[in-house]
Amino acid sequence: MTTTRAQHRRRSSRRVRARRTLVAAVAVAVIAAGVTALALTRGPAAPPVADETAVVETPTSTPTPTPPTLSAAQQLLATSTDARACAVSYEGEGIEIAPVLQTEGNRYQGLPIPRTAGRVFAGWYAAATDAAALNLSARLNGADLVSCTDRERTLHAGWTSPEANTAEAAGIPILMYHQFTRNPQGEDTWLRLNYAYVGDFDAQMAYIQQSGFYLPTWDELSAFIDGALYLPKHSVIITDDDADSSWLELAAPIVDGRNLLTTSFVITSSRTEPTPNQFVLQRSHTHDLHRAGANGKGRMVNDDVDTIAADLEKSAEILGAKEVVAYPFGHYNDTTKEAVRKAGFEMGRTVEQGYVRIGTDKLALPVVRMNYGMTVDDLKGYIG
Repeated sequence: MTTTRAQHRRRSSRRVRARRTLVAAVAVAVIAAGVTALALTRGPAAPPVADETAVVETPTSTPTPTPPTLSAAQQLLATSTDARACAVSYEGEGIEIAPVLQTEGNRYQGLPIPRTAGRVFAGWYAAATDAAALNLSARLNGADLVSCTDRERTLHAGWTSPEANTAEAAGIPILMYHQFTRNPQGEDTWLRLNYAYVGDFDAQMAYIQQSGFYLPTWDELSAFIDGALYLPKHSVIITDDDADSSWLELAAPIVDGRNLLTTSFVITSSRTEPTPNQFVLQRSHTHDLHRAGANGKGRMVNDDVDTIAADLEKSAEILGAKEVVAYPFGHYNDTTKEAVRKAGFEMGRTVEQGYVRIGTDKLALPVVRMNYGMTVDDLKGYIG
């Protein structure tokens, strides 16, 4: 078949286009392979470089607040979970005493009695002005109840001179009661004088309370005897011997109701019950020596040192305190004193009439005996 010239040109043109298409495809494949190889050899693309002139914003943080500094009293309170705990601090010239925890509503316990050469401690006071003036009505001790503001209290030290302390010439009366009766006419027994009529007792306690007498603790009395503590003349110590049931039933509620610190001397072989209220201190009247010996005198002057000391130790173990012992029948001698010292007691109370003064023998404390029939006027004659 004869091919025309036009047909020949059309066929040549198609062959040229086909070759161009093939060449272009091969070129694209080669370029793609090269790009892939280059990417594999160079690794991942580097991150874009940040503009060094850009401002970098730092996140704003809230500063941690600094906890407040706690005082020594506040640190002490932080150790207690007792809602009634009160941190008592001490201030005054020369006073460097750490605060202690007391219990609000209870009596003060173990208040310190600082000693400084050339001065005499004159007690703790509610305010610095009271301490400077030695204001007796504001003086606080173990006869007073703890009261606080925001669980804290500061006591201020008062001081005086040895010369002023001596010039006070205080004689401290220790009142000695025994049993009690509801009968105004008294009890018709050979111990009639021992039984104070409870109406008289209440009137006497009212006089002491309303007249603002200072009620020293036993450690204060000891420091006073040493000349290391000032006690005013307007002071009195109230005691009862034997812890008789009539004392517990009739008299103890009276001193409790009037907030008057009193000491009950207990014969622990006969009574081991705890104190009837917080205003009654229980101290030793011996454990089992309130009996007469073969010669009719008390065993405190008949037994040997070791026997007496062992008895007193037993008594102290039951009562939880030593400090002072009241001699049964008032009997004592040098053997008694040695035994009292050996047992760790500091003071011994007799039945001898008199007043405690600076320098008094601590193992022979005198008393003011309170008998049946004594009135408030009789009491005034003894204590002022």
